[in-house]
Amino acid sequence: MKKIILILIIIMLSNSVVYSAKYNIGSEFGNTINSTEYPESADVEPKIKQNQNREVLKTGIENTIEVNLDDCLRLALGNNTRIQSAMQDVFASDARLRQVWSNYFPQFSWQSGYSRIRQLQLSDVFQENLIYNFWVLGQISASQLLYDFGVTQNQATIRKLDNIGYKIILTGTINDVVYNVKDAYYNLQYAIQAKCVAEETVKQYEAFYEQARAFYEIGIKPKVDVTIAEVNLSNAKLTLIQADHSVNLAMAKLNNAIGIPYFTKYNLADKLRYDACDLSLEKAVKISEMSRPEFQLAEVKVEQAKQNVKLVKKSWFPQFIAQGQFEVGGRHPDSNYGYTWGGYINFPTINGMLLKHQLREARTLYSKEQAEAINTKNNVYLEVQNAYYSMDERKNKIPVAYLGMKQAKENYELSFGRYKVGVGNSIELRDAQVQYENSQLTYYQVMYEFNSSRANLEKVIGKNIACNEVELELNKKGTASKRN
Repeated sequence: MKKIILILIIIMLSNSVVYSAKYNIGSEFGNTINSTEYPESADVEPKIKQNQNREVLKTGIENTIEVNLDDCLRLALGNNTRIQSAMQDVFASDARLRQVWSNYFPQFSWQSGYSRIRQLQLSDVFQENLIYNFWVLGQISASQLLYDFGVTQNQATIRKLDNIGYKIILTGTINDVVYNVKDAYYNLQYAIQAKCVAEETVKQYEAFYEQARAFYEIGIKPKVDVTIAEVNLSNAKLTLIQADHSVNLAMAKLNNAIGIPYFTKYNLADKLRYDACDLSLEKAVKISEMSRPEFQLAEVKVEQAKQNVKLVKKSWFPQFIAQGQFEVGGRHPDSNYGYTWGGYINFPTINGMLLKHQLREARTLYSKEQAEAINTKNNVYLEVQNAYYSMDERKNKIPVAYLGMKQAKENYELSFGRYKVGVGNSIELRDAQVQYENSQLTYYQVMYEFNSSRANLEKVIGKNIACNEVELELNKKGTASKRN
């Protein structure tokens, strides 16, 4: 092998001498560079002063904590303010329901007072106006609703449906938060993988630079190869800086989705992976009809509008009320006492035209909610289709992207091997490196898009999908296949 390399070196040197003699080119052509105008890359990298404090404050939690997706979801359920706000709506709705039921409880009132009275008419006995003090030491009144023809019952039913609606909204909010956390988590995984690709690319360009420099020093390759390698290495370092910034930004977005934006840095316990999803479109639609919060909320609104129609029809019904009163007072605070008790029927003020149009409005709103429910069902079906086909597209892209990454890696290894023995050129190697880097980013991008679209499908059907982990491998034909 050493003899073959030595023969290749001698042939290349002889060809270089013949080429220079034929075209009358000096031996230093393409091998010298103005170091003042174009310095070495190491000379322009940031320098750390000798007296600069380089100690880094490291907390124990930053070095040891590892979180996975389940940890992030648990943190989000306990810290996300959107969920807490939706929970308070549920509590407030439950309180409004109990307020309606309070109509069946007795009502009490207490009154005390003093008044000085001078009669307007003259007394027949004394032939003068009577002037006296009147005391009310205590007056207790109690009333109890006996029957209102189901008005309170309808009001309570409407409030109960309202409470159910807020619980469904809470479920929908949780679904949104879970999706946002999953998407942010997968995005952070992608950012970390992109940073790993950038670090690997820097190492590849460093190897390219060292090889080109070694060839230049022994006179096999011109200085332009070293310059190209330096430029590529500098660009790779810039890409690495950007990738590191993207990791920090993705982690900040994940923390914000969880609800703890000032949480310290942590490590992810897992990487991007492909979990098979064998859910059919028909089954996804059926699950969405049972689990999708928006679909359930539409049905609740229809029933609520129906109950409102019944309530308007009962707005002219009377109320049967029992009432009692006991009081102590008179000319002196405790000189006398009295009581009253009985029952009465309270008829509301009736406006026939008002009731007619209120009933028409309630029926119109009922028809509207029925139409809205059908529209919601159609929109849910469309969202399920979009999410399902989007996930299916990404699923089919994964084996192709994986195969492309394998082929690009093999191409890079062959190109670098050719360059090491002096057969390949810098352009070929650079193109192979760029293709390999892009193929890796494409693969991880497709993996992120698949996981994100899977999370979106879980959101639109309102239920999590069981995971079946799948490993990709190359079969004998050289194509990517899946292994359960």
